[in-house]
Amino acid sequence: MMSPRPSSPAPEPAKPAGPGRPKDLSKRNAILEAAKRLFLGQGFDGVSMDQIAAEAGVSKLTVYSHFGDKDSLFAAAVQAYCQQHLPSPMFAPDPAAPLRERLLAIATAFYEMISSPEAIQIHRLLCSPQVAQSPLSKMFWEAGPQRLHDEFGALLQRRVEAGELEIDDVARAAPQFFCLAKGEPHALLMFGCGAPGPDEVRAHLEATVTLFLRAYGRR
Repeated sequence: MMSPRPSSPAPEPAKPAGPGRPKDLSKRNAILEAAKRLFLGQGFDGVSMDQIAAEAGVSKLTVYSHFGDKDSLFAAAVQAYCQQHLPSPMFAPDPAAPLRERLLAIATAFYEMISSPEAIQIHRLLCSPQVAQSPLSKMFWEAGPQRLHDEFGALLQRRVEAGELEIDDVARAAPQFFCLAKGEPHALLMFGCGAPGPDEVRAHLEATVTLFLRAYGRR
């Protein structure tokens, strides 16, 4: 008589998703997307963590567990917004890409990012006395403009080493480029004096690149 076979071991229960697993990453992305939409549409003070949680479809506790507080979430949303419009690969080394075309592409993407109605609203908010004197302004600067300056500066340095540019102070030249790209068209938007047309903006950005290359191009 054959002895009965031993019973198969019971399957182990599935482990819950821990920090950093895809489930948590999807929640983080949902929170960031919700924060970008709400902050851009309603400003910083007009948005609560409860609203962001509801918009993202998560609990408020989940929002706090990922970002700590509203200020940190705002800074992360700013960084995500900049990455969306000016992703890091745009600043990656690409010797085959003509320098003028690369600069014009960056200037165009930058201007499109800062000239949307939502971006103008946030810019005005950051210039208000109550925000300008708070830690929020520094957090915004480090998450947005400073990141762009650093990545663009690295691109300029590589072009200097390749012999295409002559720049003694790359850290100074990088923000100069973005200030030129803003120019009068962005100031008109900020003061509510009307939006320049697409042809005018294109001519402005092409002139910006021409001026920058006249200043720093290899002679």
